Amino acid sequence: MGGWSLLAIPAFYGELTATTHVGFAVARMLYLCMFTGFAVSILWVLYLSKKPKTLLAHNRLDVLITVGAAFSAGWGAPPWQTAEWVLRLLFVSLVAVRIVLSLAGFFTPNRLVWLLVAGAAVLAMAGAGFLWLEPRVHSYADGLWLAFESSATVGYGDIAPTTPASRVFAVFVVLLGYGMLSLVFASIAAAFIGREEKALRREMHRDIKHLTGEIGRLHVELRALQETLVQSSNTSGEACEPAPREHG
Repeated sequence: MGGWSLLAIPAFYGELTATTHVGFAVARMLYLCMFTGFAVSILWVLYLSKKPKTLLAHNRLDVLITVGAAFSAGWGAPPWQTAEWVLRLLFVSLVAVRIVLSLAGFFTPNRLVWLLVAGAAVLAMAGAGFLWLEPRVHSYADGLWLAFESSATVGYGDIAPTTPASRVFAVFVVLLGYGMLSLVFASIAAAFIGREEKALRREMHRDIKHLTGEIGRLHVELRALQETLVQSSNTSGEACEPAPREHG
């Protein structure tokens, strides 16, 4: 599902920036491929499931994306009206959530190298996206700079998105930048905290071993003391017994 969801990105911006019938047809074809992939996957899982209603309830997001891809493939051509903009942005937001959920397992805070590589890849793709969508960006370097400004929310003002397509793109770059930067800093903090936790764990392990040894020695001493007391009580009992009388 995550792979099919990625088709929404070129489809949305291709439709939004299409100047020819061919570009518009390619965008619609991408939506149609996305709809087909989602629909076939859902139908196949429903066929294999013994509880289809429960499965549909647990996969409401995929069902909504499937319906949205179907409408996008056959309805609405730019320039969009306000209601169409709202529906399109809602559909793209649902797709973005689906992509994040698909990649959630990879973006764990303890994978610093992976997060840095993923952040660099996202920044590179965002730079290419701004070069494609923003008329004021005349080189890939300017696109990277605008992508960095947007993701880091610096906002120097030297370059700013001016078209609807680049502004919508900037919104998602900002949100993705917040998430990526938060994960990177969380991963760095976890690395430092992890070292301290390992050192503390080693100290606790040494203390526990020492306490275990002390408790073992105390058990041995207690057992020896109990045996001494038992022997002493037996000796005292024998000494207190009266001597047998002799019969004459």
